[in-house]
Amino acid sequence: MMTLKQLSHKPETIPAITSWYLADLGEARGKQELFTKQSPQRLNVLREHALIESAVSSSRIEGVTVDDTRVRTVVFGKSHLRDRDEEEVRGYRNALRLIHEQSAKLPVSEDIILRLHKLIRGEIWDAEKYKEKDSDIIEKYPDGRQRIRFKTVSAAKTPSFMNMLIDLWANGLREQWVHPLILLSAFNLDFLCIHPFRDGNGRVSRLLLLLQLYHLGYEVGRYISIERIIEQSKDRYYETLEQSSQGWHKGKHDPWPYINYVLYTLKTAYKEFEERVGQLKSPKGAKTELIRSAIDSFAGGFSLSDLERACPGVSRDMIRRVLRESQNLREVECLGRGPGALWRRRGNTSKRG
Repeated sequence: MMTLKQLSHKPETIPAITSWYLADLGEARGKQELFTKQSPQRLNVLREHALIESAVSSSRIEGVTVDDTRVRTVVFGKSHLRDRDEEEVRGYRNALRLIHEQSAKLPVSEDIILRLHKLIRGEIWDAEKYKEKDSDIIEKYPDGRQRIRFKTVSAAKTPSFMNMLIDLWANGLREQWVHPLILLSAFNLDFLCIHPFRDGNGRVSRLLLLLQLYHLGYEVGRYISIERIIEQSKDRYYETLEQSSQGWHKGKHDPWPYINYVLYTLKTAYKEFEERVGQLKSPKGAKTELIRSAIDSFAGGFSLSDLERACPGVSRDMIRRVLRESQNLREVECLGRGPGALWRRRGNTSKRG
């Protein structure tokens, strides 16, 4: 919460690179609806891949691994799990599904944070509980040496710090201290510095990142695994986290290395999303179904131009062809002549064989 406290003073300037990232992400968010409306069937493949990669990568960052031959069984199956690691990977899968399906009903609150922790930790004794003993973040070297990378908030102060963090997040959004994506990145940094749980802090932080992105209208995490991108840049993740946590307890830290890392990660995810949607082949009949769905969505009359706006990327000739087919099937009727003529549905056309 020390980072959010800094931002509550509404900094007059932010680093130039941060502004560039925000501009790129604003543009990417604008294209997001275009891709999801243009290629709805294509995205099912991306969703499945993202779910697998996110569950596996986020857990693997924390040393929780499963055999490659068991990944799909653990993530999608209902069979008996073999060990503790498989239980935690499936638990992360369950948490992802909860967020993907019910994000609008999940506020950033203490109850939700504890619930996410319970999902990823399962039946272990301290699931859904803040840490009971003080703990530091220790870095271990291959030769056996180790060092304290960061002294986290004490167990005694953790509940109050978490309450302040949640309140500051809500206040920052309401009062618009800075761009919401900067607030999101700052929240993530503060959460990791508080380190509220004995184990599972990194995984919960990434789940909260996904949830907050949904709340802000950035849905790339549904189609591209943000966790996998973080795993692929794990060294930079830990490097910027250490840079930005120095002096955190006194509020004299520099949060921008970590904030920019998070923004760059999101930019990378959106770039990959755009590339993958372009690479996937459209299933046969996808554009026809898109046009038919658009027709069904109109409550009253609609024009050819209305359909074009509802079906980006579909040619006018294609739309006209589908309209003629629907007219021959007596599903729609034309109320005039010329390109600007209005059309309307005849009865219920939402169910077709």
